[in-house]
Amino acid sequence: MDTNTIIAIVAVVVVLAALVVAGYFWDRSRKRSQAAAAQPKTQESAEAPKSADGKLETVPAAQSVSAAEAEPEAESGAKPEQPEPAPQPASKPKSPESPESVGSRLTRLKAKLAKSANPFGKALFSILTKDNLSESDWEDVEDTLLLADVGAEASEQLVDELRSDARVTGEKDPAAVREMLRGKLLDLVGRDTDRRLNVDKPGAAKPSVIMMVGVNGTGKTTTAGKLARLFVADGKSVVMGAADTFRAAAADQLETWGARVNVPVVRSDKDGADPASVAFDAAARAKETDADVLIIDTAGRLQNKANLMDELGKIRRVTEKSLPVNEVLLVLDATTGQNGMAQAKVFAEVIGITGIVLSKLDGSARGGIVIAVQKELGVPVKLVGLGEGPDDLAPFDPEGFVDGILA
Repeated sequence: MDTNTIIAIVAVVVVLAALVVAGYFWDRSRKRSQAAAAQPKTQESAEAPKSADGKLETVPAAQSVSAAEAEPEAESGAKPEQPEPAPQPASKPKSPESPESVGSRLTRLKAKLAKSANPFGKALFSILTKDNLSESDWEDVEDTLLLADVGAEASEQLVDELRSDARVTGEKDPAAVREMLRGKLLDLVGRDTDRRLNVDKPGAAKPSVIMMVGVNGTGKTTTAGKLARLFVADGKSVVMGAADTFRAAAADQLETWGARVNVPVVRSDKDGADPASVAFDAAARAKETDADVLIIDTAGRLQNKANLMDELGKIRRVTEKSLPVNEVLLVLDATTGQNGMAQAKVFAEVIGITGIVLSKLDGSARGGIVIAVQKELGVPVKLVGLGEGPDDLAPFDPEGFVDGILA
């Protein structure tokens, strides 16, 4: 290929490249012109609202704000006035629960006792209705009582009374034997014992103060919450004090129970606070609101018996600067049986208990603990719990209890 041909080809390529570049810049210029022409129309249409008949309305110049005027205002930090949000309808507060009545509880708890897996009364009845009781039969009677946690002393007393009762050896009618056994058990349980809480007695102080004591794990805090429900069901106003400040969840647990029945709980805002201080504040709150009952939940650590009892004594002394403490309820786990008696004795000796609450007296517990603990401590069982439900706590009814275990 000669030189002239090459020059011609290069010239053609240069011309084509020049045309492409010129076309690119011409197209950009045309688009800019079109955009500039369209800008006033867009702004005008945005600023000129239409009237109801579809015609454009003129907006006074004083009311129009150009984008250039609005930008400095945004840069200076000034914010356009925002309309106030419409008020939202207030959510309705949850209404408190209605606890079960005392009468209904007693009926239900009696039925639970009758279905218990350990009705020692039935075992006694089946032995005593035999035609001729041998020495081994009497040993079975005593073994049955001991296995039911009646205790050695009470078991021996009942066996002696049964053996000397002519109705046992001479009576063949099962109904008569059952009635005789029912009477003996009622005597042991205490048919005429005064089991009323002090708040229910004539002339009781108001607010009436109840201290809940017992080792951790017996259901003490839960029982305090259930007791509040029992009082609410009876129409009484209640305040609770969370003086178990050493167990992190105790105050939260008590607040949960209180919230369900609209019972206020006085607590510390930090763990490990002085329990006596919480009790004092709770007493002040109960007086201020003229409550019927103040329930004070306490700690139950037993790793150092002396410190625990000193602490409980301090709570009582500090509370009594404001209100007299006229009830100290010891909460015992009925499933521990005789193993819980040593713990019970410590509290009875040092703090001076006025009554016992047997928690967890369900099918896994042996009902004889009612007899044993009363005989050992010399104070009555006033309340029993038969389950995990919020209303599974009721005043102890001796006749209902004995009928339940003989059913």
